[in-house]
Amino acid sequence: MRNPSNTLDLLEPHDRFVDRHVGPRPADILEMLGVLGLESLDDLTARAVPDAIRFDGDLNLAPPRTEAEILADLRAVAALNRPFRNYIGLGYHECVTPAVIQRKILENPAWYTAYTPYQPEISQGRLEALLNFQTMVADLTGMDLANASLLDEGTAAAEAMTLCHRIVAGDRDVFLVSDRCHPQTIEVVRGRATPLGIEVRVADHERFEFDTSVFGALVQYPATDGAIVDYTGLVERAHGGGALVVVAADLLALTLLRSPGELGADVAVGSSQRFGVPMGFGGPHAAYMATRDAYKRQLPGRIVGLSKDARGNPAIRLALQTREQHIRRDKATSNICTAQVLLAVIASMYAVYHGPEGLRRIASRIRVLTEILARALRELGYGVGPEPRFDTLRVTPGPRPFGEIIEAAEKLGINLRSWDDGTVGIALGETTGIADLQDLFVAFGGEPGDLNRVAIARLAAGFDPEFSGPLKRTTPYLTHPVFQRYRSETDLQRYIHRLESRDLSLVHAMIPLGSCTMKLNAAAEMQPISFPGFASPHPFAPVRQVPGYRRLISNLEDQIRAITGFAGVSMMPNAGAQGEYAGLRVIQAYHEARGDRERRVCVIPHSAHGTNPASAILAGMEVVVVGTDSHGNIDVADLRAKVEAHSARLGALMVTYPSTHGVFEEGIREICGLIHAHGGQVYLDGANLNALVGVCRPADIGADVCHLNLHKTFCIPHGGGGPGMGPIAVAAHLVPYLPGHPFAEVGGAEGIRPIAAAPWGSAGILPIPFAYISMMGGSGLRYATQVAVLNANYIARRLHGHFELLYSGRDGLVAHECILDMRPFRELGIEAEDVAKRLMDYGFHAPTMSWPVAGTLMVEPTESEPKEELDRFVEAMLGIREEIREIERGQADPRDNVLKNAPHTADAVTADDWTHPYSREKAAFPTAFTRKGKFWPAVARIDNAYGDRHLVCSCPPVDAYAESV
Repeated sequence: MRNPSNTLDLLEPHDRFVDRHVGPRPADILEMLGVLGLESLDDLTARAVPDAIRFDGDLNLAPPRTEAEILADLRAVAALNRPFRNYIGLGYHECVTPAVIQRKILENPAWYTAYTPYQPEISQGRLEALLNFQTMVADLTGMDLANASLLDEGTAAAEAMTLCHRIVAGDRDVFLVSDRCHPQTIEVVRGRATPLGIEVRVADHERFEFDTSVFGALVQYPATDGAIVDYTGLVERAHGGGALVVVAADLLALTLLRSPGELGADVAVGSSQRFGVPMGFGGPHAAYMATRDAYKRQLPGRIVGLSKDARGNPAIRLALQTREQHIRRDKATSNICTAQVLLAVIASMYAVYHGPEGLRRIASRIRVLTEILARALRELGYGVGPEPRFDTLRVTPGPRPFGEIIEAAEKLGINLRSWDDGTVGIALGETTGIADLQDLFVAFGGEPGDLNRVAIARLAAGFDPEFSGPLKRTTPYLTHPVFQRYRSETDLQRYIHRLESRDLSLVHAMIPLGSCTMKLNAAAEMQPISFPGFASPHPFAPVRQVPGYRRLISNLEDQIRAITGFAGVSMMPNAGAQGEYAGLRVIQAYHEARGDRERRVCVIPHSAHGTNPASAILAGMEVVVVGTDSHGNIDVADLRAKVEAHSARLGALMVTYPSTHGVFEEGIREICGLIHAHGGQVYLDGANLNALVGVCRPADIGADVCHLNLHKTFCIPHGGGGPGMGPIAVAAHLVPYLPGHPFAEVGGAEGIRPIAAAPWGSAGILPIPFAYISMMGGSGLRYATQVAVLNANYIARRLHGHFELLYSGRDGLVAHECILDMRPFRELGIEAEDVAKRLMDYGFHAPTMSWPVAGTLMVEPTESEPKEELDRFVEAMLGIREEIREIERGQADPRDNVLKNAPHTADAVTADDWTHPYSREKAAFPTAFTRKGKFWPAVARIDNAYGDRHLVCSCPPVDAYAESV
């Protein structure tokens, strides 16, 4: 905080956000600089960051605003978005977020600040919620297993296509997409297919002939026009021709309809948005994918599975992690590196709260309302499409002209879907009521009052919401007790709190994960996402109705241009890996426009972010890996040799800066120049942009495109592994190729096809980075970057002489993270995993373990952590080092010690029997802090190998699972 030096200072805002965001106080910063032998933050920047790329100018951002000012501004911007009732459909529906779920999960930092559950012993709460999600999806789709969610329905469908392509043997390269799928899904699938050499045929699935060139098919259930088709015949024809079938299914409809699995489908995909998640102008929403057990090792994304811990108790963890793309790199089957965890948790809790009978009632009510409206419109003289139907009508022309209907509906505050042939679509949802039907009736030319309650009763007479015939759902779902128990708010909030208490999040302690940037997600940044003006709009609402969103997005794009130095921005990518993919596809489009179609080689240093090779493969590129030297820098000689060898085919270099090794490389501009000299483009991975903002600009370094992890650098929370945003910023010559979309004027004149289902990605969380940047201002952002680098160097220096620092740059300094080498302890039987698990006993989440270098820990403290927390972490690491020395000196058993047995649960230390040679106190309370603020791991160390050998990815009967372990 500032101390006013004169009276005029008191006229300035008294509560600067930068003082709330940055952890260390000014006196702490001076003390930390003293440990490093430095005088100022600018001195640190001058020594750590190469002179050739350092940016000392003004970012030309607006002056910083206070929390009160930005909240007032965003409230006014949100209010500009007109609150229409949206019956557009296309996979997005109005629904109700139960208040208990909104308050206890969506707006609860104990849920949204948690990290991906790579340390499952302290992640059991959200893992259980994700297991519930997988169970819900598997039950409703009739499939053997589901993953823990994907980004959106469009990308899930594209992932399903590539899944089928990998599974089906031979040279088949044709994929059928039914012309009755959602248009945005068709475009995303088409875009994904192009670089992979897959031919997408959009056709009438009923007339399509499966020959030996076809490997798969995608259909919509119900179809985009509301028709409900029995696909059993299609499945038989496809299977007879050796192809697989993907069904994009509405989960709520599946409470009444026969499941895709029962229809014979091989894969089911879709969105869980209507399970309590606001539309948010396109996201974030948890998509899903479910498939047969035979394909589990090909399934993209994360899978949560059951195992057992060291004490034989059931425990949950991420299963089959060796499938993950950042581990498999160029051998990956997908570049998906996240799940929409926070949204999947919300959707799963929605199912837990309502249970099977509640979901069925919601679906039945929607179906009855749809039938009443259909009968009423038919009486007015309109055609309403074939039966059976669930929630959507495609209305053919009648007494009122098409244009007048749309105009009348808008005057009533209603959005409808329009087709080019003059038909009108109406998709009802959970929030639809009788008054809404009456307004829709009037929009189509009915007399106000004609659709009264007497008329509604007459129209509903004799209608059975149950489907009849082969499409009727007869199989049970959501039979596990978790979906039966929690009907009252009292019960549900206690269940949510029990799960919350089993997770360590930023409300408990620092999460020092290298490359993941677990910084403060301020309440003032988070609050606006719940404003109705931001939460409620449909992503395909007419632009004139959402001027608030357009202003927000335009202003955020301006901020990103200022920070990066680039000319153009696309907000479409809804995850970091999506940004990587989008950036590479834009580069490819640029080359192709110049006639350089052979430029398909992507050079990737070993120090690049782990997602890069997988994204390049997905973009149809050939990966050439470049080594690093003993200091962790790119081996320029190796780079030069490989660039020259592939000069005629060089498409791009993917480089992470600062590198994943945690250093600012001195030769980065020379490297970029080399790529350009050979006709390539430079893609800069923005995963570590939080070490650059205000200090360097990617455009000045020599990059042509970069993506920004808004969920890291710009404070969108991880949410336990999602939501995220990964927009790309590009140089002027790449602007024409930014991705377009069929429902919005976005992208360049020669833009690539959409890479996400919504035009602006997960727009509902864009208020977060806008608020952060606006409250920090240019000087605040630079200050945050400098403190992030200071915090990392302070930890590295404090641990010097106790742990080996793997890489460093000039003057022994690191960037925003440091890699500690645990490999020297292997001769004592101690691995990096043992240190990671022991840190739980000290009350910390472990740093990033064994990545990017096996046997190491990568530490990133972020600028938000105060010096007191940094010192507590150092104390924990020094305590663990002393415990290792006890093994070295023979004072501790090499096999039965506090590290090998970590983490220690309350159950273990309070058990009647205690056979270890160390005390219970040493096990559980290694520091004074842990005695007054203990976080207990929920389970002991988990046996991952057992879980992979006995894969269980949905909620089994508790008794059955207890018997298995």
